[in-house]
Amino acid sequence: MILLSRSEEIVLLAIWKLKDNAYGVSIREQVSKDTGHEWSFGAVYKPLKKLVHNDYVEKRSSEPFPERGGRSKYMYSLTSSGKKALKEIRKIYQAVWTEECKLAFD
Repeated sequence: MILLSRSEEIVLLAIWKLKDNAYGVSIREQVSKDTGHEWSFGAVYKPLKKLVHNDYVEKRSSEPFPERGGRSKYMYSLTSSGKKALKEIRKIYQAVWTEECKLAFD
């Protein structure tokens, strides 16, 4: 069984949503938008580093950007393991959040 932390899950979902445009700044903007709270770069990069280490996310350099003085960006994408981890964590939440629990918080 794969268990993700909540921040890892949110970062993975942001990468999924951003598709080919997932890099540090865009991921931070997406997670801030999704959660309604401003995330620091450290709050994004810490789980991102762990996700790369655990092979849930692939990190690669982009082509150089003229507007960045010819520097590249690190781009991120979900691996098949990352997609599997998201599916598993969703199943766990659905099992834990029974109808009774949902009604108690409405």
